[in-house]
Amino acid sequence: MQQSLCDLLDANAAHAREFADRFDDVQDAQHPDVVSVCCSDSRVLHDHLWGNDTPGTVFTASNIGNRVVQRTDDGDAVSGDVLYPIEHTGTDLAVVVGHTGCGAVTATYDALTGGDASDEPAGIRHCVDRIAARLEPGVDALPGGLDRAEAIDHLVEYNVDRQVDALVDSGDVPDRVTAVGAVYDFQDVYGGRRGELHVVNVDGVRDPEALRDAHAELADRVHRLWTY
Repeated sequence: MQQSLCDLLDANAAHAREFADRFDDVQDAQHPDVVSVCCSDSRVLHDHLWGNDTPGTVFTASNIGNRVVQRTDDGDAVSGDVLYPIEHTGTDLAVVVGHTGCGAVTATYDALTGGDASDEPAGIRHCVDRIAARLEPGVDALPGGLDRAEAIDHLVEYNVDRQVDALVDSGDVPDRVTAVGAVYDFQDVYGGRRGELHVVNVDGVRDPEALRDAHAELADRVHRLWTY
């Protein structure tokens, strides 16, 4: 048996000892405060980035590229992973979390700028295609003079914006739901501490000054690399 699995099971045993009495209030139902849509990158610890250790608080949905849209027989729609807590548990806050140096955005950027994704497995190509449809206008709009890493981090914001737009524009998401976009930075891009979240979008509003004026309580957490 792989040592990695044994290590994980040992860590789970410690988790079970610590959490044994934390499930009493959520045995039969859940009413999470937020649905958080995060990239599944191993460097982004989804519950930990919120400091969450309380079962029932955060409904987590993860995938490469923090996508909120899936393809259905009726066309594109907000993913059921995101809609479930909104529809069935009364959750009224949805947060899309991108991150600096995102591999899914990197792969999409490379594909849109002349790279070849045809050698990728079909499942990865599907994910890249899902992001590329929304990212292509962003590539064309990038400011001049950016190196590749800078361009990718600008597009991380752009991708988060497009996912927030999908939530705001969807008829399946009630008006009571607030949609927030944020970027998790562990690469010293935004100038704060590693692991900080930076709010870049609230309900489709992207201008930092407008966000700070409208949400004074978030003012010191609002940062963007670019406004377009």
